[in-house]
Amino acid sequence: MEKIIDESKQGETLILEAKETNTRKLFIESYGCAMNFSDSEIVASILTNEGFNTTQKLEEADLVLVNTCSIRDKAEQTIRKRLEKYNAVKKINPKMKVGVLGCMAERLKSKFLDEEKIVDLVVGPDAYKDLPNLLSEVEAGRDAINVILSKDETYGDISPVRLNTNGVTAFVSITRGCDNMCTFCVVPFTRGRERSRDPQSIMEEINDLWSKGYKEITLLGQNVDSYLWYGGGLKKDFEKASDMQKATAINFSKLLEQCAQAQPKMRIRFSTSNPQDMTLDVVETMAKYKNICNHIHLPIQSGSNRILKEMNRQHTREEYMDLITNIKCILPNCAISQDMIAGFPTETEADHQDTLSLMEFVQYDFGFMYAYSERPGTMAGRNMKDDVPEATKKRRLQEIIDVQRANGHKKTLANLGQIHEVLIEKESKKSDLDWSGRTSQNTVVVFPKEYYKVGEFVNVKIIDCTTATLIGEAVGYSE
Repeated sequence: MEKIIDESKQGETLILEAKETNTRKLFIESYGCAMNFSDSEIVASILTNEGFNTTQKLEEADLVLVNTCSIRDKAEQTIRKRLEKYNAVKKINPKMKVGVLGCMAERLKSKFLDEEKIVDLVVGPDAYKDLPNLLSEVEAGRDAINVILSKDETYGDISPVRLNTNGVTAFVSITRGCDNMCTFCVVPFTRGRERSRDPQSIMEEINDLWSKGYKEITLLGQNVDSYLWYGGGLKKDFEKASDMQKATAINFSKLLEQCAQAQPKMRIRFSTSNPQDMTLDVVETMAKYKNICNHIHLPIQSGSNRILKEMNRQHTREEYMDLITNIKCILPNCAISQDMIAGFPTETEADHQDTLSLMEFVQYDFGFMYAYSERPGTMAGRNMKDDVPEATKKRRLQEIIDVQRANGHKKTLANLGQIHEVLIEKESKKSDLDWSGRTSQNTVVVFPKEYYKVGEFVNVKIIDCTTATLIGEAVGYSE
């Protein structure tokens, strides 16, 4: 499983269009990966039909939900602090009910409900359709729980209620669960086995988004390259499929092509890719269609073959480097980003140096870098001693960050004088006179507003940059 992180949205509250007939108030916060934010939109859609409108004011909520993440200890600690806040408000507003959704729900169900008694309901990632029944249990004065993992739930029949933000970009979930048993990761245990969503429902959602004015979508999955539709069912059961099912199966490259063809003027992104599953036909499809963005998030976690084996990553350093070489050959302008873990159990200084040398080879555009934190329930947590001292982890992490910052700055400097197509997403954080958008390579560009508007594609000439942001001036609309 790969982390699909959007750090800018941590703790974001969903605010949705109100339905006039609804009388109850829902406050919902999301933490962790983009999949959690996508799931929260599904939950909000389900609860809209149960009489709830969303609110930004915690104090007026009838129902408070937090969509949780177990990927790192820091995320869990943040969520625990939020639960303390919710319960402090609940003492003032006793009618308020508090629920935990997502990955922590599955992992800490008994602790939350029985031992600590800090929530009223616990709902796992595959049980959101059961929310109406669970709320009835809570309203009857009983605790409610459903963390059963499904073999076929994809929520393909639920039309997500979108964040009431810029109406420009949206997530579209295409797979759920993960079959990659990386030893550091809890997701296969909290989100279940991998299954893919019906491509027809994906196309319907994309077409609906375009009709509502959205200009860019991100296809989401714990491992998008594993997408495989053969009529439904778990990916691991594909070998039992009929000859007809196998002959008509749709893999990720075919799905990506269908998406690109369905809306030629809509930008298509995807996340997250797994090195062992990414095939070159995906990269060739990217090269074939202008509206598929030139960016691949390709986590490796470590540059050491020994550590990759300990992590149960199903590829070697050399195989990863070959993949990178082929990507750059097929798509010379493709940006590549990474996830990296510093201080995995038994990591030596030589292993760490392998990571740094791999980073120099790849020259990543940007990345997400963390010190290892032991996660209960993972294979590493059960079987490996967390034996790298914290001071060593921090020092190695800083060295990884320093290499990434230097390489990322070189990449941004290389854009000076170039003209990039930018999709305007929002106002710049630093100035209300500037727009902020992204290039096809996922690099942020800031430029003066002039007469341009959010949602427009604009050609921008790059005249300056910071370490990670491009600064430019618009030279006209793109074609």
